[in-house]
Amino acid sequence: MITDLTEGNISKKLWAFSIPMLISVIFQQLYNVADSVIAGKFIGEDALAAIGASYPITMIFMAIAIGSNIGCSVVISQLFGAKSYQDMKTAISTTFITCLLLSSLLTVVGLAISKPLMRMINTPDNIFAAASIYLNIYIGGLSFLFLYNICTGIFTALGDSRTPLYFLIGSSLGNIFIDWFFVAILKMGVAGVAWATFLCQGISCILSIIILALRMKSIKTGGKRVLFSGRMFIKICYVAIPSILQQSFISVGNILIQSLVNGYGSAVIAGYSAAIKLNTFAITSFTTLANGLSSFTAQNIGANKPERVRKGFRAGSFMGLIVAFIFFGMYFLFYNTMLSLFLNAESDFAMQTGIDFLRIVSPFYFSIAIKQMGDSVLRGAGAMGYFMVATFVGLLLRIIFAYVFEGIFGEIGIWLAWPIGWVLSMVISLAFYFKGVWKRVA
Repeated sequence: MITDLTEGNISKKLWAFSIPMLISVIFQQLYNVADSVIAGKFIGEDALAAIGASYPITMIFMAIAIGSNIGCSVVISQLFGAKSYQDMKTAISTTFITCLLLSSLLTVVGLAISKPLMRMINTPDNIFAAASIYLNIYIGGLSFLFLYNICTGIFTALGDSRTPLYFLIGSSLGNIFIDWFFVAILKMGVAGVAWATFLCQGISCILSIIILALRMKSIKTGGKRVLFSGRMFIKICYVAIPSILQQSFISVGNILIQSLVNGYGSAVIAGYSAAIKLNTFAITSFTTLANGLSSFTAQNIGANKPERVRKGFRAGSFMGLIVAFIFFGMYFLFYNTMLSLFLNAESDFAMQTGIDFLRIVSPFYFSIAIKQMGDSVLRGAGAMGYFMVATFVGLLLRIIFAYVFEGIFGEIGIWLAWPIGWVLSMVISLAFYFKGVWKRVA
């Protein structure tokens, strides 16, 4: 269902728009977490470590896909808010053509460099082969990953947060079942986990494209249809490239941090892998709320309604704090229960690693939630220079502090770098928001 976010009660609109997106996150993370849970429970600690070791590399590709999603979503939201439907359709087809070419190129490059990347981050020999198998199968499905993310971004840009939810529910439940079947019944090992993700992602991608094509056909426009526009390509890249750089920098930072973690052996890798999956669940929830606020901002900027953007920021921040409180309670108080989803009882050292990470990081979810909301307004308004500064400074400091503190406190020092980066980047993002730089760009 297409929704105009430029009219009506702001809080109600944001809640109605965001709740399906949050439910989508739950199923998306079930989709992602199922790999690690089934690997850890049915194959063993080394299998969990193998998937965890390849995770930062897979996140580079995911970062580019998400950045592309955000780039097209902001531009399409602005065109939809301005009711420029002909240009909106051109933006959609331009995005699809670009992402298909990009994902094909990344597949070829990724398969060529996957093993050198695994060596670069000091992947232990006892999990190297399994990690390489998982990574190569994942890379083989990049076109599905990219096109599915583009469809999700377009649905969100049109104010439709329910259609992506339906696809995620189906694909997540399917992925869990196929994961279990391939691993527990067919005994395919880590390869079975990867092929389950490949299969479910491919089905979701194809169905999403079909539904989106039907949805676009129902929006009538006059004039000649332009499939690819250089002008629109540049406009999308203006938002997408900083978003890709942001997401990629996070992933590169995670690779650098993973290389530190890998030096402590497979038990610490397994514990970190379990904790980082849980942490990613929380961060993805904040990011999803922020993406909703970004679409809200873009539509209202397109409709020339900046006052709704200010009210939207307050409503979005309130939602972010509520979600942060829930995750803080789950991870700070019930860490054993959460980590036991991934780790068996005999994994004492791995379990303690995960506990240390969650208890250090989770109290600062409130700051990263607010930071994400400030970033979303900057991005939705097209203030990409300010957005990049707010993002990169905190990320860079997190990497620097991880390396400095690791030399002093060991692996605990690595976990301490997260809160510092989040707090500093929150301060920068809020400074830009309250200074009103997004209004000048708009």
